[in-house]
Amino acid sequence: MANIENQKFTALDISEKNYLSWVLDVKLNLSAKKLRHTIDEDNAASNEERATALIFLRHHIDDGLKYEYLTVENPLELLQNLNDRFEHLKAVVLPNALNDWSQLRFQDFKTVSEYNSTLFKIVS
Repeated sequence: MANIENQKFTALDISEKNYLSWVLDVKLNLSAKKLRHTIDEDNAASNEERATALIFLRHHIDDGLKYEYLTVENPLELLQNLNDRFEHLKAVVLPNALNDWSQLRFQDFKTVSEYNSTLFKIVS
């Protein structure tokens, strides 16, 4: 058990709060590990690469999601299932961000750092 690596980023929360940032983190980390091709359509990844990518994905999702997708043995299939479940967030987040952006006023903040913090939250 000494080889189990620590989480590189926050695990996907079952409440959907961090899905969009989680997907980006997954893709970046798999790219860094030279395993990005395991989540591409029609990939020729070896069983060992798929297993490594699947372990990485399962290590970075909420326990409730692990149990729900317990039988999934392919990282591409797991990511597609999660995408099907959480993809609607793009349709919800963008209008909210646009509304927050239109309501943002510098004079509503006591300090520039508070304004910047709010601004960067909206942008991200």
